[in-house]
Amino acid sequence: MEKIAVLDSGGQYCHLIARKVRELGVYAEILPIEASPARLRAYKGVIISGGPSSVFDEDSPQARPGLYRISKPILGICYGHQLMAQAMKGVVEQGKTQEFGRADIRVRSAEPLFRGLPKKQRVWMSHGDHVAQPPAGFQVLADTPGCSVAAMGDLQRNYYGFQFHPEVVHTKFGSEILKNFVVGVCGCRQDWHPEDRVEQLIARIRKDAHGRRVLFFMSGGVDSTVAYALTVRALGTETVHGIYVDTGFMREGETEQIEAAFQKLGLGHLQTFKAAGQFFKGLQGVTDPEQKRAIIGQAFVDIQDEIVEREEHTGHDWLLGQGTIYPDTIESGGKGQAAVIKTHHNRVQRIQELIAEGRILEPLAEFYKDEVRVLGRALGLPKALVDRHPFPGPALAIRCICSALAEKPEADEEIDALARRSGYRAFLLPLRSVGVQGDSRSYAKLTVLWGGELDYKKLLPLATEITNRYRRTNRIVALIGRKRIQPGEWKIRRATLTRPRVKLLQAADHIVTDFLRSEGLYGKIWQAPVVLLPFSRGGGETVALRPITSVDGMTAEVARLNPQRVLELAARISKLEGVDAVMYDLSHKPPSTIEWE
Repeated sequence: MEKIAVLDSGGQYCHLIARKVRELGVYAEILPIEASPARLRAYKGVIISGGPSSVFDEDSPQARPGLYRISKPILGICYGHQLMAQAMKGVVEQGKTQEFGRADIRVRSAEPLFRGLPKKQRVWMSHGDHVAQPPAGFQVLADTPGCSVAAMGDLQRNYYGFQFHPEVVHTKFGSEILKNFVVGVCGCRQDWHPEDRVEQLIARIRKDAHGRRVLFFMSGGVDSTVAYALTVRALGTETVHGIYVDTGFMREGETEQIEAAFQKLGLGHLQTFKAAGQFFKGLQGVTDPEQKRAIIGQAFVDIQDEIVEREEHTGHDWLLGQGTIYPDTIESGGKGQAAVIKTHHNRVQRIQELIAEGRILEPLAEFYKDEVRVLGRALGLPKALVDRHPFPGPALAIRCICSALAEKPEADEEIDALARRSGYRAFLLPLRSVGVQGDSRSYAKLTVLWGGELDYKKLLPLATEITNRYRRTNRIVALIGRKRIQPGEWKIRRATLTRPRVKLLQAADHIVTDFLRSEGLYGKIWQAPVVLLPFSRGGGETVALRPITSVDGMTAEVARLNPQRVLELAARISKLEGVDAVMYDLSHKPPSTIEWE
């Protein structure tokens, strides 16, 4: 089988590159960036991924010196583009400003990677450093107003570099560009398909289980259900024990829906374990997002131990099954050089210990969400389950924002001046959220825009410009339904995870889900997280809406829902007792993550 090697520089998009190549029908494998040149000669071509490092860092990931002597086509993306330029004596400069989000490139030479494509096209950027001058033998293939070498190529040796990310869905012709490389330049046959992995996965589960029983924690979501279905298919219902843990942070009515759905699936008995009291007790008084995730992950493991002891399974050798997918591991820094974007609850310390002991079974750990859906369909799972919106394992606990301090909004003259040019006002909230900028984690303050209409043509470019210019903020929201606000009258109050706050969030989330279904929007967007934050004028809460479009969750764009209908939705939410305001999240990923915590 012909293969493409993707060298991992630690970027958040490394496995997305491999998935995109596989989507073209060409098998791709991930290798460490320091893979030996001798090994790479077995591949039809090599792609060097982006990464969180700068080529100017002393400890930045480096390829072996012999990489550029293997006589195979090579494509460098983002950091890989800069690394290639530096290694071959081009000029790389540190950027004074970062460029995150959409950009338009001008194609200066169509051959061979832009063959058959428009001269001007939309791409996705996420970088700080840039190539100022290509190495000898290279020519500039494309540029943008802010990036003179957006693409370069040495057509004699078939070495190419892109400053942008062709692997993400928001690069309009990314698939065609990659196809021009892997099929046109590398000469690969398109003879591989993800559906073919089902039988291989079943064989691997049987091998990894070695006759052991599997205790499988379920969330009712796509990932855990597909992983569970694969494991049952491989080992049978007598060997696999499904446990659904009701943490108290699920959506309104979700436990009953999950129980009913599993009865129809015929995948064995699903035991529901009521654990709300245990989770709320463990999280009492906790405000730090990372600590919340760690406590939730440990609580899941404690419940596993409790269940095993209660059911007297201690005489058996057990594996813990999880629906972990690849973004969960790479955003936790779980592979190679990857930057830690957030700590996933399936990667807390106790889980890491179980992994080291060989007691974790994760059938989907190398797959992305869209591939998981393909596997679910191949297994015959119902459409309503396979196409369900993603829902985080820690559930609403990470959408209920906490604060250890009572704080006032912060004036920011620079950002406010920028907002005024577009007809808005702005201030910062000292509530920080997680983001990903330049492939690295950022943890920055929230910018609130107010005073104008919900006009995406003005707001989205403004949001991108703010986050490109100022690293002190990575998430932009618009206050909707209020024309005027006096920031000095509002404040962040001390708040932790309490049952009343979670109940209010469940009610707001239910209203949003009903709205999406009634408007025929549920199947058209990727996800619509609803976030509760303790920002108010009268001691209540603010609800933030986060509807986004995506394919795989690695990148995402703001969903542009009808402004008038959004205002009507905000009015419905505002009628809930305790809600003082509603906001609309205007942040793409990057620079923001989908979830706030």
